[in-house]
Amino acid sequence: MARGNGTGSKGLPAVAPEARCTRRGFRAAPLASLLFVDRRAVLSGAIGFVMTAGKVRAETVMRLGYLRRAEPRPTISLIDKPAPDDGLAGAKLAIADNNTTGRFLGQTFELLDVPVHADDDIAAALAGLVAGGVFLVLTDAPAAQLVQLAAAARVQGVTLFNVAAPDDALRQEACQDNVIHVAPTRSMLADALAQYLVWKKWGRWVLAIGAHDEDRLLAEAYRRAARRFGARIVKEIVYADAGGSRQTDSGVIQTQQQVPVFTQRLPEYDVLVAADENEVFAGYLPYRSWDARPVAGSAGLRPVTWDAASDSWGGAQVQDRFVRMFARRMTGLDMQAWIAVRLIGEAASRGAADGTAIVAAIKAPGFGVAAYKGQLLTLRDWDWQLRQPILLSDGRTVVSVSPQPGFLHQVTELDTLGIDRPESRCKLK
Repeated sequence: MARGNGTGSKGLPAVAPEARCTRRGFRAAPLASLLFVDRRAVLSGAIGFVMTAGKVRAETVMRLGYLRRAEPRPTISLIDKPAPDDGLAGAKLAIADNNTTGRFLGQTFELLDVPVHADDDIAAALAGLVAGGVFLVLTDAPAAQLVQLAAAARVQGVTLFNVAAPDDALRQEACQDNVIHVAPTRSMLADALAQYLVWKKWGRWVLAIGAHDEDRLLAEAYRRAARRFGARIVKEIVYADAGGSRQTDSGVIQTQQQVPVFTQRLPEYDVLVAADENEVFAGYLPYRSWDARPVAGSAGLRPVTWDAASDSWGGAQVQDRFVRMFARRMTGLDMQAWIAVRLIGEAASRGAADGTAIVAAIKAPGFGVAAYKGQLLTLRDWDWQLRQPILLSDGRTVVSVSPQPGFLHQVTELDTLGIDRPESRCKLK
């Protein structure tokens, strides 16, 4: 409170010099002095004292990093083109959420965003974060890069949070103890869709596969899901990627002619399942196939971690906050980054004061975080994969959520999605 000019910070008369705020409370000035003291100023000073006295905890600053791919991902539809801050926005929202709670606990969370281009040295970028005291790092690096990054991180005492790479191998033979996988695996996504198709009694599938390595891995996940849940793949067809732009003036005419040819002369089937992670052809299949059949997988009915239409279990609240902060809709990558930062914030709110303690708390039995999906999300202790429900979206609404009714498990129904403990080949190191 200002002295000498007779006014406080808001233009009110200042408390007389004889009045003092002590650790035991507000000590009154002599009566003669109080005759000239504005009662509002006294109240303001007392409130200021209470707020100051309440700050008994030392401020702890927790710095997190995000090694983020800078190259845009090509898409078939312009409306699916990722925003420049895809993923980053979700992490920023979670930082704000952590700080809402953290300010009552003497905690402040900061996020360091490090965009990484294809020709950048991601290990050097990690070393730069470590030099700044950052030991908890989110990354959306692809699988091959993540394996190298995990090795470098282990030497430097860094724990990585994988928010994008869906490769099952990262949780199997290439698993690392210092990598927590927030992104679901391909097998989890495939199992989620397969459960719904089997529940609908759409048990005969045609599997359309892209020409890229990621597409072949996704196709294998669908084959595994079909075997696991009793569906049958009656035919596999491969789409040859001839390259070129996904958006051309003649594209509509070409696809209208090409897709029916690609999907004709097929045996009787119930659903066309597309394995096309690179978005080369799957988006063209709905309403263009030779037979009038539903499309699922990489187009049509899609298994996703999040959808802009999800409003259950408080989802509308987080969607509204996200739109107000970033003027766009929340994506799956945004949600995965949000969950990673919230895992850290939740652990810190329970008393973990540094990176090592935070990771130990996250990996402890019984730890979980709420994420607007109707269930607490917990880690599998055999590969550090986050258990989570998977949404099935048609692009406008959430059609269903897996696990589906009737698919039981002795521990949790969430373990019906993906590779279960008895199947795991992970040896954490």
